[in-house]
Amino acid sequence: MPIRAILTDIEGTTSSISFVKDVLFPYARRALPAFVAARGKEPGVRRWLDLVAAENGGMCDDRMIVEVLQGWIDEDRKHTALKALQGMVWADGYRSADFTAHIYPDAAPALKAWKEAGLPLYVYSSGSVPAQRLFFGHSDAGDLTPLFSGCFDTEIGGKREAASYRHIAESIGIAPSDILFLSDVVEELDAAREAGLATVLVDRREDYPQPRTGDATHGHARVESFVDVLAS
Repeated sequence: MPIRAILTDIEGTTSSISFVKDVLFPYARRALPAFVAARGKEPGVRRWLDLVAAENGGMCDDRMIVEVLQGWIDEDRKHTALKALQGMVWADGYRSADFTAHIYPDAAPALKAWKEAGLPLYVYSSGSVPAQRLFFGHSDAGDLTPLFSGCFDTEIGGKREAASYRHIAESIGIAPSDILFLSDVVEELDAAREAGLATVLVDRREDYPQPRTGDATHGHARVESFVDVLAS
């Protein structure tokens, strides 16, 4: 597979889905009320709270805004304001060493090997860019941020929209056909393929006990470990 760069998802790809759902989301839900009470007047926090308020009838009570945000966490809603605020809350958790980010044992060595082989690495996740940097900066495998040349989140577009991948390719200055996108979500891979990227479905047994094979792959190359990515 002649590629010049690798673009990877996080949840279900480099890292377990359960870490996000069982550790990060509950932590943010618990910590949001105190976080907003303490830092709600900071401009960087206020802009996101005001956005949520405006989208919900002009709420003027931060406690109501927090309830909306907590509801969005429960729904796993991919809202930019929620992602930004969660990232700030998680930053406190990482700094306090309340947790480290899960990385699959095969992922970190593969990422390092690809980087050493001259392949620039990029991240595209629904989590905010600051949250991505915190995640890889405080991982089970240590600080992995030096491995990545750039990060992208939903501000560049939805992950199931082909235009997002075209924008990413344009941003990093590499032709779409020379970029390999790794994800556990078939619909994201479909969008990336429509944009011209090479694709690999990462189908980890820990996250997907029932293997997705045949028609379920939508024709994407499939691996169960990063070890086999470039062999696919």
